[in-house]
Amino acid sequence: MAMEKHHQWNLGYFVVAFVAMLLVQNWLGEYSAEAPIPYSEFQRLLDAGKVSDLRVDQERISGTLKEPIQGRTRFTTNRVEPQLAAELEKAQVDFSGVTQSGLAKLLGWLLPVLLFFGLWVFFFRGLAEKQGFGGMVSVGKSKARVFVERDTGVTFDDVAGIDEAKAELQEVVSFLKDRPTYSRLGARIPKGILLVGPPGTGKTLVAKAVAGQAGVPFFSISGSEFVELFVGVGAARVRDLFEQARKAAPCIIFIDELDALGKMRGLGAFGGNDEKEQTLNQLLAELDGFDPREGVVLLAATNRPEVLDPALLRAGRFDRQILIDRPDRRGREAILRVHLKRVSAAADLDCGQIAAITTGFTGADLANLVNEAAIGATRRGAEAVGMADFTVAVERIVAGAERRSRLLLPQERKVVAYHEMGHALAAASLPRMDPVHKVSIVPHAIGALGFTLQRPTEDRFLIGRQELKDRMVVLLAGRAAEALVFDEISTGAADDLAKATDIARQLVTRFGMSEQLGQAVLERQSAPYLAGDNGHLAGLREKDYSEQTAREVDLCVRELIDEAFRRAGALLEQRRSDLEAGAQLLLERETLTPEDFPALAGAPAP
Repeated sequence: MAMEKHHQWNLGYFVVAFVAMLLVQNWLGEYSAEAPIPYSEFQRLLDAGKVSDLRVDQERISGTLKEPIQGRTRFTTNRVEPQLAAELEKAQVDFSGVTQSGLAKLLGWLLPVLLFFGLWVFFFRGLAEKQGFGGMVSVGKSKARVFVERDTGVTFDDVAGIDEAKAELQEVVSFLKDRPTYSRLGARIPKGILLVGPPGTGKTLVAKAVAGQAGVPFFSISGSEFVELFVGVGAARVRDLFEQARKAAPCIIFIDELDALGKMRGLGAFGGNDEKEQTLNQLLAELDGFDPREGVVLLAATNRPEVLDPALLRAGRFDRQILIDRPDRRGREAILRVHLKRVSAAADLDCGQIAAITTGFTGADLANLVNEAAIGATRRGAEAVGMADFTVAVERIVAGAERRSRLLLPQERKVVAYHEMGHALAAASLPRMDPVHKVSIVPHAIGALGFTLQRPTEDRFLIGRQELKDRMVVLLAGRAAEALVFDEISTGAADDLAKATDIARQLVTRFGMSEQLGQAVLERQSAPYLAGDNGHLAGLREKDYSEQTAREVDLCVRELIDEAFRRAGALLEQRRSDLEAGAQLLLERETLTPEDFPALAGAPAP
């Protein structure tokens, strides 16, 4: 709809300009009440004595009639007869010659053209500014947005869960506020500080907090805004940005998504990009050229430091790298308290309990969680946001929204119920597994016909070999339950099989945990740094072994998967009564928690 309005406005601009040109041309053409008549008619009028006076130039004859014709007393005609003067004297008509100057002729055709061009430029510039092109005049100007303290609206009080990063950045704030203290002993603040971390951890928020805490101007720009269609524009914008910053010092320059600008030169299948490389070279030159004692501090953020050019990261440019990582349990609790200030929370809401079930959530995830919980509370007409709203919000974020409109056949519901109960009982039976939070056979938006939700209660940084094998057992327990009860397997375990196979292959090739192949790393991951738990899915495996070793790897992977499947089947066989009871209860209620079915609370595997 907006695009259609744009096209309508564009057409309107040109219609107005064209009409205006015609009006001016008519005006400049001395449009009047003169009636155009043929030259033969003029001769008859002249012979009849009906012409009172005439004006004659090289091309036209105009004059006044004694009696009006067609309601007009003035007429005009093209000059044809060269012996006109003799005839006029014979008819005793007053006449005079008119000479049109060259300037008048020039203006007659030049002014309409200039008017049309002026209107076109005026409307095009307005349209270009609305669409973000900026015009040719400002093509080399920096597009950085400038904030002052009251505009950022963010201080360190609004940032939680990253105490170590705040402590390091506090030095930047102290330098901007009290430069003489640092220069007294010859110390200098780092020229550039690179904020590194996964998406959503708050890198941009931290940069704004530094500016808000120090009370200095904050120049914010994305790395992609430096590169345009025209070669040389990016370098010009880099120069202009640093020039503006020097005039506003002390201040902070923040470049978000630095990898869009600082990617390693020559990287890619077809070599480098001249415009990007020229822009990067200009940035390197500016970092070498500006004096940190001027009070200009450069902050940048990226979640892909591995693709940055080494020249950008060397000492003297980005001197310091600060990791903004996913928060731990205490950090999540602090972040939740910050976001809960903006909503009406129940008095008995336990932030610690919410933090315990949100392991792996970033700051952005937690902000979204609080918002989803508030929306859910509003939807059910509550006066405050309670723990139940957060539980539903976590499930919505992890598994997607419920799709109760999707109807399954009775046999399909039964297969899904036994499948999910198999996962749940295996997870509850193995001591190293995360506790079962909820089991459901309600279809969800992510495409799952059911899910078993496990939420860790603490942060883990190391995983043992036996725990990896137990995870494979839990993943394959759904298919094992189908085979045990129905003596048939279905396609519902496709995702479980993919995850189990991936764990088995990493156990053999990356972690050196195979008894057959020993302590050797056979594959390296080229996945993006800080990509998260599933980052390997986006990368490529670099194999460094022979075909014979590849066959051995495949055999080891198959043995691990078969062993996990046998363990899952044996475990469920021993807990067959719990499997039957849990599946029947799940078919009745569609959703179960450990409070509904105590067997989900956990029991040591026999």
